[in-house]
Amino acid sequence: MKRLFASIVLIISFQTLISQENYVPTKENLEAREWFEDAKFGLFIHWGVYSVLGDGEWVMNNQNISIDAYEKLPAFFNPVDYNPKEWVAMAKAAGMKYITITSRHHDGFSMFDSEASDYNIIQKTNYKKDVLKALSAACKKEGIKLFFYYSLLDWHSDDYYPRGRTGNGIDGRADTGDWNKYISFMKAQLTELLTNYGEIAGIWFDGHWDQKEWDGKTFGKVKVDWHYDEIYTLIHDLQPQCLIGNNHHLAPIKGEDFQMFEKDLPGKNTTGWGTDASAVGQLPKEVCETINGSWGFNLQDKKHKSDKELIQYLINAAGYGSNMLLNVGPMPNGLIQSEHKTSLLNMGTWMDKYGETIYGTRKGPVAPNKDMVSTQKDEVVYLHLLGPQKDTYFIPHFKGKVKKMKFFDSGKKVKHLVNEFGLTFSVPKDANNDIDTIIEMQIK
Repeated sequence: MKRLFASIVLIISFQTLISQENYVPTKENLEAREWFEDAKFGLFIHWGVYSVLGDGEWVMNNQNISIDAYEKLPAFFNPVDYNPKEWVAMAKAAGMKYITITSRHHDGFSMFDSEASDYNIIQKTNYKKDVLKALSAACKKEGIKLFFYYSLLDWHSDDYYPRGRTGNGIDGRADTGDWNKYISFMKAQLTELLTNYGEIAGIWFDGHWDQKEWDGKTFGKVKVDWHYDEIYTLIHDLQPQCLIGNNHHLAPIKGEDFQMFEKDLPGKNTTGWGTDASAVGQLPKEVCETINGSWGFNLQDKKHKSDKELIQYLINAAGYGSNMLLNVGPMPNGLIQSEHKTSLLNMGTWMDKYGETIYGTRKGPVAPNKDMVSTQKDEVVYLHLLGPQKDTYFIPHFKGKVKKMKFFDSGKKVKHLVNEFGLTFSVPKDANNDIDTIIEMQIK
């Protein structure tokens, strides 16, 4: 614990911790929220020493790898082909406006230069370079905002005690620990991330659910005090514009600035462990999804989604008033799989042409359904027809006054009728687009 760590502890010690129950977002924070809602599309990056094993980011837990054995992995992690400029260029070409990267995942290994723990990329790998510092510089140069994913749970630290629901098959963990010391450790690392890497757009927390009681069917109460009032205040004091999100699958907690949904559209909870519709709040929203089936690099993952699936997921997310955070899991050498890059490039080509129907929009007046999604920007509504081709569409109880309707691709007028029953319009076969037939509608 040398260099800046003493000053970091000092900052934390003297921090004025006002309860986030009384949190009032600053002007900078509110402006950041509006930017976030306009951005609509971001890149998620799950990358760590677990990529060496090519079996996803949960490999330590899933294979019950002991502490001693897992600590050998950093010596094999040497991403000589890592090029943050290429990563940022790839994100820009895809039409993405921000990047969220794992600074520390559940394995407890820090992908940055940390004085709060020597279990980090500088001190435990032969690479000995701070990949987050380089990415931060590349993002700043290209106008891409940077978020840091930060795991609340830790399979490596003895002080993560009481133990959660995961990692209990991992040998080498002590039977005791100091929870308050663990909270102080997280505060120190968050201070480093918000002090040493320039302006950070947001902190993306994950792992809250590890400390929730579970009876095999439903979650119960949380067993520990996460000290969110202190942690959230620390973040907002250091960087007021920094947006806080927490993947806890609950209604937003005071002090949070956006609500995220994992592998599900807001309120859908098809996974069974997601966020119920009753817990969907009014904050800006974000859904995260994988290009294949894994977050971290998985050598045998063959569940690659088609361009149509990915683009339609982005459209659906926008129809729910949400961003889409699409994940890649780089390989241990620092390269991103070629098929992932191809998918992102194809999405970027689509966004180049149709991005104005997504960027800067909010959810439209027509609730998303299997055939149709709507987005809206002021008095312009975009109807996205995603289902099988139909000659005629009917929107019941449509209340808006339609000034005009036209096909986005051709500019041709759309034949339509509005009456007391709703809005009816027709779509000839030659106007159909296999991925998304878009109709631009001006309303009063």
